[in-house]
Amino acid sequence: MRSIFSLAILCIFSIQASLAQHQCGTEAYTRNHFKPAKEQPAIVLRGQDRDTVPNEIITIPVIVHLLFNTNEQNISDEQIKSQIDVLNKDFRRLNTDAVNTPDAFKPVAADTRIMFCLAKVTPDGKPTKGIIRKYTTKAFFLGDDGMKFSAAGGDDAWDSKKYLNIWVCTLFGRSLGYATIPGGDASLDGVVINYDVFGNTGFVRPPFNKGRTATHEVAHWLGLKHIWGDENCGSDDVDDTPRQKSYNYGCPVFPHVTSCSENASGDMFMNFMDFTDDACMNSFTYGQKMKMRSLFALGGTRNSFLYSFACDSSLASGGPLPDDTLPVIKPKASVNIYPNPAISDITITPVNDYILTGKTCSIYNVQGKLLLRQSFVSNREKINVTALPSGIYILKIGEGDEKQVVKLIKL
Repeated sequence: MRSIFSLAILCIFSIQASLAQHQCGTEAYTRNHFKPAKEQPAIVLRGQDRDTVPNEIITIPVIVHLLFNTNEQNISDEQIKSQIDVLNKDFRRLNTDAVNTPDAFKPVAADTRIMFCLAKVTPDGKPTKGIIRKYTTKAFFLGDDGMKFSAAGGDDAWDSKKYLNIWVCTLFGRSLGYATIPGGDASLDGVVINYDVFGNTGFVRPPFNKGRTATHEVAHWLGLKHIWGDENCGSDDVDDTPRQKSYNYGCPVFPHVTSCSENASGDMFMNFMDFTDDACMNSFTYGQKMKMRSLFALGGTRNSFLYSFACDSSLASGGPLPDDTLPVIKPKASVNIYPNPAISDITITPVNDYILTGKTCSIYNVQGKLLLRQSFVSNREKINVTALPSGIYILKIGEGDEKQVVKLIKL
């Protein structure tokens, strides 16, 4: 019981923190969960000892682990591919909104010459389309890497020396995503993105509907810090990004000058490493470019990607496609309740053709006493649980074979 209420208290603080900082969980993840990988003796294979060629285009194979609990979360291939397209345009400065970079910052705006592809070859040499679809019983994941392990309802990482692992799932709270910084545990290495901010088409929610969450998080994976250095008037260790007091939200008007500004141009709030809305982000700098590309240099953390050929489908061996391209077996109809733990309102939605309309929802305490009952008149319902004391409750929907019973935690 104590562990449940400890989780409840943690959730309260997570919710309160997310109200002030709701876009990126990388700094908090790094502070609370990240552990540097143990040093291993360097093994250099003949023919695999090259440095980067100046300004060569580096292409990174991506494997998307799509974890869904509802039909809405099972986003389309089109939505996933739209995110790869956004990454390529943003990192190559081919994004159409690059013209919105203020004149004061255009001289340092850079094409990083880094690109991405959905992987074409699996680690064991089979063909793939770079997307793994997997049903999970988890209504949501916390920012503690559970989505990265099959045993925890997620999906295990592919070789992080050859693939950028991106887990697309439902994250608890308002965090849109987080990334591991270079140099961590290989089984955890990669990026996590909420399903409804991934890509720029399909189930995406404004103002985070242009795919910039992934641009931001992948840049963390490539070693960039937030532009304000995660402290008041801090440094991101890049010379051509101006010092700024803190993060920016929304879409500021240029120039946005604070007490930390180095000149009249103020904050570079349109940089992908700030917290502004997707429509207001449009650039990396040359300094950021050099910092990211340094990871691929000889001895760098991401140097192994220079020898990854998983973007070349001609290298795949013959035979049937692996499980990630086979039809998904439709899981049992059920309901999704969120948030859970809850503070005030809970939302109940159907999963896999379950019908809520016409059913009755009853909430009982652990002694079996009926506390609340509500009849559903639509297929998406809200119930106000503010009046319930903090504790554990049993929520029952429907009768007979269609009955659904769910544990509800009230904070």
